[in-house]
Amino acid sequence: MTTFVDRVELHVAAGNGGHGCASVHREKFKPLGGPDGGNGGRGGDVILVVDQSITTLLEYHHSPHRKATNGKPGEGGNRSGKDGTDLVLTVPDGTVVLDKQGNVLADLVGEGTTYVAAQGGRGGLGNAALASARRKAPGFALLGEPGDSGDIVLELKTVADVALVGYPSAGKSSLISVLSAAKPKIADYPFTTLVPNLGVVTAGSTVYTIADVPGLIPGASQGKGLGLEFLRHVERCSVLVHVLDTATLESDRDPVSDLEVIEEELKLYGGGLEKRPRLVVLNKVDIPDGQDLAEMIRPDLEERGYKVFEVSAVARTGLKELSFALAEIVGRARARKPKQEATRIVIRPKAVDDSGFTVTYDEAEDVYQVRGEKPERWVRQTDFNNDEAVGYLADRLNRLGVEDALMKAGARAGDGVAIGSDENAVVFDWEPTLQAGAEMLGRRGEDHRLDAPRPATQRRKEKEAQRGDAAQREFDEFRPF
Repeated sequence: MTTFVDRVELHVAAGNGGHGCASVHREKFKPLGGPDGGNGGRGGDVILVVDQSITTLLEYHHSPHRKATNGKPGEGGNRSGKDGTDLVLTVPDGTVVLDKQGNVLADLVGEGTTYVAAQGGRGGLGNAALASARRKAPGFALLGEPGDSGDIVLELKTVADVALVGYPSAGKSSLISVLSAAKPKIADYPFTTLVPNLGVVTAGSTVYTIADVPGLIPGASQGKGLGLEFLRHVERCSVLVHVLDTATLESDRDPVSDLEVIEEELKLYGGGLEKRPRLVVLNKVDIPDGQDLAEMIRPDLEERGYKVFEVSAVARTGLKELSFALAEIVGRARARKPKQEATRIVIRPKAVDDSGFTVTYDEAEDVYQVRGEKPERWVRQTDFNNDEAVGYLADRLNRLGVEDALMKAGARAGDGVAIGSDENAVVFDWEPTLQAGAEMLGRRGEDHRLDAPRPATQRRKEKEAQRGDAAQREFDEFRPF
């Protein structure tokens, strides 16, 4: 049964914004109470938060589809809709967020670090918020925007100061168990360790973390064995420790060739691993043959520039010297790191000549394409089944300068205009100085629905007229002359 997952593909969807409400206040003796439609609620965000108590991405392996709740629509009586609830997803420390193309979106390191993976949609404005001196009773409201959605990839890279690398059964798990309080699985067969193990080591005044990475074999950087799955876990480490087995029973292996194979795999994997400080640990020297072999190869390793330690995880010899040597290297690495500074808020004002949109001509489609945050958002918020809402959109685009820009680009009456991306653009035939729907339905600032008599009033007038006619007929029948 899978208990550790360090790479998942996650489909996230933020909540949609609630629609605004188009409502007119109705109260006895107040026939024209004015618009009172409330705004729609905001859709919930999908937020990733680092929780250091989490060590695996297993939860998202089993349920990769996550969606935040939608905002509620507005209601009459100036009641705004409820905002959607944010969906908070906890991830392990050291999680890297990537898009489908492999581009890094965020590197989440440190307890409480957050990243908004999907932004919730804005709620639409109700007709009460759209009312103005010129448009006193809008007969429409804006639609809520859809929330962001898409696929992201989560990769876990262990946050540790020291990484133990080496062949399977070299004694890495045994070494981390005696250096720290970690209790990894230990057995005498290859690939005992199937997940990275973390331990905390205290050496004097220095406290550092040490990771036991699953065994590497030739071809690991190309995906053979378990190496490719876990090489990413050594990327953040300050120092690499080669754990070499001096008592291997395999006739075709020896510690020096093991070291060369692992070094080649680290070089092929890249990521700067070939430049990290290194130590060599000759393990299992408690065995007589292991001690003899360690004494034989140690001069050769030191000539290559490695600092060599002879240890025995079973007999617990040589561990103190190794622990303090690692603490010294980790301390130097931490001293070289730049100090963390408070995040600066950078304000980038918009250029004075930035219109907020662009107009380009697409020869292949024979349309003029309008792209920009505001025009595209306004289109998404428009109810195209409502003529007055369409007229309001035309007014907004005209005030923004879209019509002037189309004229400068060479657009003529009847030319196709597309607003938005190719996938969901709204295409229409452009008519210069097109009258808005609201103006076609009535005078500017008035609601055509309020101009027409109300049904109850009309029925009352008809009944009064009928009673008057009946009274007139009775009077005519009984006239004396």
